[in-house]
Amino acid sequence: MRSLEEFATKKLADLDRASLHRALAETDRHDGIWVDRNGRRLLAFCCNDYLGLTHHPALKAAAVAATERHGVGSGASRLVTGNHPLFGELERRLARLKGTEAAVVFGSGYLANMGIIPALIGRDDLVLIDELAHACLWGGARLSRATVLPFRHSNVAHAEALIAEHRSRHPRVLVATDGVFSMDGDLAPLPELAALAKRYDAWLLTDDAHGIGVVGGGRGSTFAHGVDVDVPLQMGTLSKAVGGYGGYLCASSAVIDLIHNRARTFVYSTGLPPATAAAAIAALDLIERDPAYAALPLAKARRFTRLLNLPEATSAIVPLVVGDAEAALRASTILEADGYLVIAIRPPTVPVGTARLRFTFSAGHPDGEIERLAAVVRERILER
Repeated sequence: MRSLEEFATKKLADLDRASLHRALAETDRHDGIWVDRNGRRLLAFCCNDYLGLTHHPALKAAAVAATERHGVGSGASRLVTGNHPLFGELERRLARLKGTEAAVVFGSGYLANMGIIPALIGRDDLVLIDELAHACLWGGARLSRATVLPFRHSNVAHAEALIAEHRSRHPRVLVATDGVFSMDGDLAPLPELAALAKRYDAWLLTDDAHGIGVVGGGRGSTFAHGVDVDVPLQMGTLSKAVGGYGGYLCASSAVIDLIHNRARTFVYSTGLPPATAAAAIAALDLIERDPAYAALPLAKARRFTRLLNLPEATSAIVPLVVGDAEAALRASTILEADGYLVIAIRPPTVPVGTARLRFTFSAGHPDGEIERLAAVVRERILER
């Protein structure tokens, strides 16, 4: 066991020297925006609970009622214990929101991409992936054993050059991208990528983790461009704006049936707890019923970018790149001293030299606090 301890200790020391060591900080979330940490009450601008639904009374009531009726767990894989009616209802609601024939839910967004891509793509195939795509898209692509080629961030011309060069050597091609990029907050050029995929008989997969409930009238990034966009594989999570936990894929009935049979993270994973499915259904009710409320996180983010003369926000995520990891940690500490929780994002989550503060905005953030936060950022970080 000594070699294991020595290995771990050395790796941790290396992380410390590079200001890349991460540690869990005990944090009590009171609602969607206020937290207790280290004996202080802080206003959090780092949570992906964009609509504040984690504490919404309707979601909590639905989760409690489902627990009382159905228990706390699913017991096994859905293919073993049977398909609980709540899962069927949730999947029908997701498909309706996304405009597809069918949907399937997974244990998490990460599990979804680790199952979807290898179920559709194999060793002889090609995956073109945006260089800044989420780690789970990269993980699923690599697990598929296909040839994986990154294209420059949101650069459709580079993606086309790659597919034109390599398409003839592969029977199937998948183009994978975030719909809203989690560390930069920008939207992928989905109309152009969809057209590219159609020209080359490729399949477009979008990860809409940060789009659903926030952009496109709450329907997500596929619907945020003012034109109809044909995205045959619309993946996302239930753990951000939807307020709970889990992942999903919306697609055709045939594709979903194939996923039921081939996606290992579906076949061999226990189903979501009934309470989680019930809460997600309640969240979709709220998102569909009140698109004006779903528009608030983007409106709050744009208020912040206007106050600081930053490029206009296109999602609820606003990055402020400061450079190296140590500088990002210092900036985060400055904001915490003023009562704001904004986490420093460091490599390998973002490329070396682009460590940043990542501000995320919720429907519940008071406008006055956004103005004060912008003033602190201007005076204590940007003008230092």
